[in-house]
Amino acid sequence: MIDIRQLRENPQIAKESLIARGDDPSRIDAVLAADAERLNKQQQFEAIRAEQKALSKTIGKASPDERAEILAKAKVLSTEVKAAEQQAGEAEEKSRQLLEKLPNIIMPGTPTGGEDDYVVLAHRGQPIRDFAAEGIKVRDHLEIGEMLQAIDVKRGAKVSGSRFYYLRGIGARLELALLTCAWDLAEQHGFIPMTTPTLVTPDTMRGTGFLTEHSEEIYYLPADDLYLVGTSEVALGGYHGGEILELGEEPLRYSGWSACYRRESGSHGKDVRGIIRVHQFNKVEMFSYCRPEVSEAEHQRLLALEEEMLQKVELPYRVIDTAAGDLGTSAARKFDCEAWLPSQERYLELTSTSNCTTYQARRLGIRYRDENGKTQPVATLNGTLACTRWLVAILENHQQADGSVYVPQALRPYLGGKELLEPVVKP
Repeated sequence: MIDIRQLRENPQIAKESLIARGDDPSRIDAVLAADAERLNKQQQFEAIRAEQKALSKTIGKASPDERAEILAKAKVLSTEVKAAEQQAGEAEEKSRQLLEKLPNIIMPGTPTGGEDDYVVLAHRGQPIRDFAAEGIKVRDHLEIGEMLQAIDVKRGAKVSGSRFYYLRGIGARLELALLTCAWDLAEQHGFIPMTTPTLVTPDTMRGTGFLTEHSEEIYYLPADDLYLVGTSEVALGGYHGGEILELGEEPLRYSGWSACYRRESGSHGKDVRGIIRVHQFNKVEMFSYCRPEVSEAEHQRLLALEEEMLQKVELPYRVIDTAAGDLGTSAARKFDCEAWLPSQERYLELTSTSNCTTYQARRLGIRYRDENGKTQPVATLNGTLACTRWLVAILENHQQADGSVYVPQALRPYLGGKELLEPVVKP
């Protein structure tokens, strides 16, 4: 969460951050009022308790007549102490809840506005193909996947409902090749490979900032009081919860591979065809713990690795600086990489990398010792390196006139040297 001392010292920064997110700046006033009430109630409790302790010390020295009067007063004070303690506890809980619900303070330079107010930073990768000039009728990824017998959404819906699917044959192999290539790239750059739990406790989900405005997107198992993760960021963030890390100049880096689950409750009718927006998918996620002063440099490192992976699969893409209102609760700044989607003639988000500064670490109790031996909260960052959705862009951008699909050179070693994926069902 946000450092309450920072709010007390300069509430205007937090208010401006909320305004940039399209949120209500008066929330800061409510948090500060609750914090003042918490401090007041705590002081009242401590004063009454101190009076009670001082009175108890006089009992042994009092005369029999005085003792009866002191004991009577002590009984009254005992009741007052219990009442003051309860009030202090309630004020503490109210203050904590209000502070916990505040989103992270955005970083300088973050664009103001909502989902459509991003800033395009660069266009990179292979040039967008002129399919008409090549005499190719553009097919979407589902049509291509069905020709390859690589994607089966009909049986996915039969077995599990809408937005579920099977990857079969070369589809399953292609996903495995993509994710393994990403994992290898991460390991080459110092990220420790991790397979992570996909069920986590409420404390872990809350600590990483996902039980806020996006809680309706999360699958919850009430019988077990556990949540299914929508990203391995959650499990990787909780991995060092409550610990003091030995952090040098270099961050501590992990790459998590897991299945991910999202209810997609707010996307009715959006990208329902194929596997663009689904309830279950696989993903390789980078996660870094670092000293706050190097978090911006680490953020650029994660973005560079995402770009390197996109270039490995030879996709045309752009990089955007996400606007404040589309950041999510924990992020202070976020960059997305979006690949060109020929069938819809638009860009499709494939990666996100977020700098969460110390927001998650404060909630999860993750610290390091500074040069003076004092514990300080670490900064945490995350970034997608590959996921199932990438297959959409790979199939569409690399389709050929005969229904085959060109295999990017970086993926060929993971597919037995295949240069083309041949259609089983001819166009």
